Amino acid sequence: MAKKDYYEVLGVSKGASADEIKKAYRKLARQYHPDANRDDPDAADKFKEVKEAYEVLHDEQKRERYDRYGHAGVEQEFAGGAGYGGFEDIFDSFFGGFGGGRRGASVNRGADLRYDLSVTFEEAAFGVEKELAIPKLTVCSTCDGSGAKPGTHPDTCPVCHGAGQVKAASDTPFGRFMSVQTCSHCRGTGQVIEEKCPECLGRGRVKKTKKISIKVEPGISDGMRLRVPGEGEAGERGGPPGDLYIFVHVRPHRVFKRQDDDVISEIKIDMVQAALGDSLEVETLDGLVNVNIPAGTQHGTYLRLKGKGMPRFRSVGRGDHRLLIKVDIPKNLSDEEKELLMKLGELRGLKIDAQDKGFFDRMKDVFNK
Repeated sequence: MAKKDYYEVLGVSKGASADEIKKAYRKLARQYHPDANRDDPDAADKFKEVKEAYEVLHDEQKRERYDRYGHAGVEQEFAGGAGYGGFEDIFDSFFGGFGGGRRGASVNRGADLRYDLSVTFEEAAFGVEKELAIPKLTVCSTCDGSGAKPGTHPDTCPVCHGAGQVKAASDTPFGRFMSVQTCSHCRGTGQVIEEKCPECLGRGRVKKTKKISIKVEPGISDGMRLRVPGEGEAGERGGPPGDLYIFVHVRPHRVFKRQDDDVISEIKIDMVQAALGDSLEVETLDGLVNVNIPAGTQHGTYLRLKGKGMPRFRSVGRGDHRLLIKVDIPKNLSDEEKELLMKLGELRGLKIDAQDKGFFDRMKDVFNK
């Protein structure tokens, strides 16, 4: 099959700058990396194609030969090439690896797993231990992960002799060159299994649900992520397991809200309490506490309860509990209450034209006309 144009593979124009070529490669490398596309059998070939195009176009001399002679001008660069491991190293140099990367045909790291955990506001505040049931691929206990029937063992691939790769020759105008390809007989594993394990059918892994206990530390915030090393899926052919990532979701509280390490709640008081002051019981994370409302407290102000907020995550101390004061203005006053308020207004030098006069006041206005 004829190779695609390298510029077309990377999706850039022939006049693309080095930065544009590098940016296109980084994007496509992430998109087609085999560790990110375990269910796509074509991902590895697409990744190799992208890597090969980048190797040529990011090098000025190679790019010049390619522009002049096409693929024939650079075929020699891939004679006896590095194969899978080589372009894996290039990817790692850009991104620091993906999911642990691959090192050799016989070892693959297991996939990482995600678990979404819901906790209450109080559990987030003071911490909690949870038992989780995690469905995942584990090492087959019948064959110990070899994939072979008990009493037998995998054999070395007779085609690649355990390398997982084979060399292929190609003729070009510049001579005969060699390239390295994944062995199709063993699919790159370097081994073949004649008698497969009846439990895992030769895969070496089986799906099981494992129960694990995890500790949610005090002060954790909504959206935080916890990493549990080695509790992801088992690796293939004895490879190391992946990790488990727990995403914590804190359920809303009926009273409290959180702002950084502070807890915020509202309290309604009467205008008389706001004016004269009072002592009230309020709900906090530590239960009911007495709070003194200072005389003259204004609507919308905060009272601070030191050290009654959220514990600081993986640190010492706690935030504060802030009480938002809402002064409740009564809507339905009795005639006696209105008269008292009118007198209070007069004492404070106010001339109030009350919009809602009592029955007797309205009768006085009628007879005084």
